[in-house]
Amino acid sequence: MSTVTTTYKVTGMTCGHCEGAVNSEVSGIDGVTGVKAVASTGLVTVTSTRELDDEAVRAAVDEAGYELAGRA
Repeated sequence: MSTVTTTYKVTGMTCGHCEGAVNSEVSGIDGVTGVKAVASTGLVTVTSTRELDDEAVRAAVDEAGYELAGRA
């Protein structure tokens, strides 16, 4: 099975709690196999089984309380 890795820029993350919130919400998207949010860079790297719908990622990031600025 192939994997797809996509990196997004998220604004508003400042700490480990922020990273955890984003990781938790994005992990819930169907097909996601891994998430690594880094507050210091604002980057969120998502590994999935297929290409993700950016709007699904935007909704998950919004649910966590942050804003998706787009793909990095």
